Amino acid sequence: MSDGKVWVMVETISQYRMRYMVEAPADHPEYALDDVTCEDAKEFSQLWLGETIVSHRVVPEDEAIAICDVDNDYCKSWSSEQKIDTFFTKEGEGNGMTKYRNERVTL
Repeated sequence: MSDGKVWVMVETISQYRMRYMVEAPADHPEYALDDVTCEDAKEFSQLWLGETIVSHRVVPEDEAIAICDVDNDYCKSWSSEQKIDTFFTKEGEGNGMTKYRNERVTL
């Protein structure tokens, strides 16, 4: 990496609100929870609640490539350039945040 830039690994969790409609005995409605816990219930609906950032850190490029090889092992034989083009987000490739940073806008 050059020009005063670094790679930053940002880790997130993605959350969904899931709903299940489960038949249970009237005197033991809590039995429905067992079906959901054991993954026996059919999905009724889901709503994506978004991503929450849980951590971030600067990662040297060689370490980032090594992590890529673990997380995406099916691409281990690819060149570093192919991995960067496929899995890394270069400044300006996102959804417009570079424009705001260049204009010094804070959100």
